[in-house]
Amino acid sequence: MNEKEIRNWSALIHISAFALFIIPFGNILIPLLLWQLKKDESVLITDNAKEAINFQITYTIALIFSAILVIVLMGIPNLLIFVFFPLIFPILAAIKTVEGEIYHYPFSYKFI
Repeated sequence: MNEKEIRNWSALIHISAFALFIIPFGNILIPLLLWQLKKDESVLITDNAKEAINFQITYTIALIFSAILVIVLMGIPNLLIFVFFPLIFPILAAIKTVEGEIYHYPFSYKFI
């Protein structure tokens, strides 16, 4: 696999987080599936996939917690913030990845 294909697969893993809008928990499942398919082909793919999956897990936990807090009207500001995170950060990550960098998401806990 050449360098351009590696970068494209890494970017695709970050962009695949938008599957959340089509499949419940697709933001975690699709990047995880792509990582499992391509993890042996490049360190760049593996590192970017781990970053993407860790961010998506962190984001999903925070989103669920904020949704629960909406019931007591405390989570509305958090919920509004978490609407923009999955739109902005995967795009930034894909751009950096195409440039050959490993993107480190802000506010992300390392699960993997």
